[in-house]
Amino acid sequence: MEVLGILIPISLGLGLLGLGAFWWTLKKGMYDDPEGDSRRILRKDYDDHPKP
Repeated sequence: MEVLGILIPISLGLGLLGLGAFWWTLKKGMYDDPEGDSRRILRKDYDDHPKP
């Protein structure tokens, strides 16, 4: 049972770290255009061939 005194704070810290990383990505605008790539690939002027 003493190990729970160590594991619970570690798990809470990791959870807060993940939540902080999520908020950071929101502030950076990484989720602003979720459909942009899917619509861009359907356009007629999209070139999917590699450049020589």
